[in-house]
Amino acid sequence: MHETLSPVAPAVDTREHRPSRVAGDLRRITPGLLLALGVAGGSMLLVPLLPGVSALVVAIVVGIVLANATSLPETLAPGLSLAAKRLLRVGIVLLGLQVALGDLLALGAPMLLVVLAVVTLGILGTVRLGQLLGVERGLTLLIACGFSICGAAAVAAAAGVTDPEDEHEERTITAIALVVLCGTVMIAAVPALAALLHLAPGTAGRWAGASIHEVAQVVAAGGALGGGALAVAVVVKLARVVLLAPVMAVLSLQQRRAGRADGTRPPLVPLFVLGFLAMVALRSIVPLPSVALEAGSFLQTLLLAAAMFALGTGVRLRRLLQVGGRPVVLAALSTLLVAGIGLGGVLLAG
Repeated sequence: MHETLSPVAPAVDTREHRPSRVAGDLRRITPGLLLALGVAGGSMLLVPLLPGVSALVVAIVVGIVLANATSLPETLAPGLSLAAKRLLRVGIVLLGLQVALGDLLALGAPMLLVVLAVVTLGILGTVRLGQLLGVERGLTLLIACGFSICGAAAVAAAAGVTDPEDEHEERTITAIALVVLCGTVMIAAVPALAALLHLAPGTAGRWAGASIHEVAQVVAAGGALGGGALAVAVVVKLARVVLLAPVMAVLSLQQRRAGRADGTRPPLVPLFVLGFLAMVALRSIVPLPSVALEAGSFLQTLLLAAAMFALGTGVRLRRLLQVGGRPVVLAALSTLLVAGIGLGGVLLAG
């Protein structure tokens, strides 16, 4: 008998295919990534012409307009997806370079307690208001984080934790749109009310930093207040920014508990939160040259703006308009809540 030998497949060295696979991946992501970064760069160039408006807001508006005015090629999708997720997280990590713990500690314990109260009570109060108004919990949580911490970046960070697969992008866009609307109103309202209440520039600056949503909006209001209010407003605002890390850790823990039923186990502390804290520590411990800080700030804004543009391209205005009036009411009430806590706290802290 002749034994029939089955053909043996030749051994394949997978290492030979890795370079071609990497090159293929790069070709797939390059068009969308370049578009997102290009729009982000253009948005940064427009910002000086638009006081109180951040590059993040400009980029997301461009994304929404493009997505609804024309049909974007499918070839852009892989790069835009990477920008919306990966670049967002790297941008939030670099945001930590803006925060020096020494500057925050110089505010003093009373003011730091005010900042903690604004963020904690602002989030808890907004969540409760959302329940009373019947606003969807996911959207309520994004509004709470954005209005209480640092605007669009906080909204996107919270969405990255609570909706990692981007199944509800319209929530993110709605929350960011409300941040823009209410924060813009606050740019004019805080200086006007500060004058009406006869607040000293330093007190008014602390109130602006404790209550206005976006960093760019704080800068605009602080500049309008004058008399040294801008510097203290920005430092107080950055104290709120640093609380982004513990809040995201708490959200991640909640997601971890909720995910046990379906077997999903998100990390206890998201990697981008650890990176953010590492950058805060680096800025606080190492005397970084101003050129490094400026480069970090530029890159952070570029990456976050690119991510916002990518998020904007996933928005369909018809769906956004179906949200209704309750989220708008919630946003207005959340703004009043955060501003009220901030003003009361600043006055008590002296």
